[in-house]
Amino acid sequence: MIDYDYKKPESLEEVFSLLKEYGPKATLIAGGTDVMVNIRNTKKAPEVLISLRGLKDLRYIKKNKGYHIGALTTHRMLELSELVKTELSALYDGASRIGSVQVRNVATIGGNICNAAPSADTAGPLLVLDAQVVLEGPKGRRNVPIAEFFTGTYKTVRKQGEVLVEFQIPAEMGHFGSAYWKHSRRKAMNLPILGIAVSLKLDDETITDARIGLTVAAPTPVRAYKAEEFLKGKQLTGDVLKEAGKIAASPECCSPRDSIRGEAWYRREIIEVYVARMAMLAAEKIKNR
Repeated sequence: MIDYDYKKPESLEEVFSLLKEYGPKATLIAGGTDVMVNIRNTKKAPEVLISLRGLKDLRYIKKNKGYHIGALTTHRMLELSELVKTELSALYDGASRIGSVQVRNVATIGGNICNAAPSADTAGPLLVLDAQVVLEGPKGRRNVPIAEFFTGTYKTVRKQGEVLVEFQIPAEMGHFGSAYWKHSRRKAMNLPILGIAVSLKLDDETITDARIGLTVAAPTPVRAYKAEEFLKGKQLTGDVLKEAGKIAASPECCSPRDSIRGEAWYRREIIEVYVARMAMLAAEKIKNR
């Protein structure tokens, strides 16, 4: 048996009080699909687990001068949302490919991002949707661009005593088309070898704006800024997208490593090919609306 104390507060104020009381001895838990697996694998647990499941008002998907997604929104809720599927399609792609339905029913988007794994399936989509992470603590709220949220593998800017409460996505992203691809050895219950997300804004066949997000391509999820800049103002052609893929796969945009799931050279080849494919798919999303 691995012993720990389990607390289930019913409000954020209770959460802040418990975090203040137990400090670094406590760990927050939402769906538990990351925390409990880590406890089981390491045979170690914090002295106190503070469950956020009682905070039911942090489960929502809203559109009001932008998109607002509560941190405790499950991946299944994202998968079943017509709003997400049609207007934030990269996020639908990422959420619907996580684990099994049973896992998606409990796993939360806030937990996926706070775990800060380089392979997080919602990280790439949120990067290309220009999401802001909303953190709340006893001193109030602050917004952090998701591109600045990750500081290292399994590390974020979230401070002791803060809780991730919401993701905010600008209204303009609803005019973009977006897509995400999880490249893995099989379709379900497997971590990605690589993740590629792309969002595009078009004026006829001209790319007026672009975002490219990569996961498992660096110690943290990253944006391929140089490839994005290359695309802006270019025509949507195969040659242009192929060149963007080459730039995204370069050391200026990513730094993949060898691992048991795949070697660095293979990951670079996947980036080069799938950036172009996801860009075409993102463009199709716009044209099919």
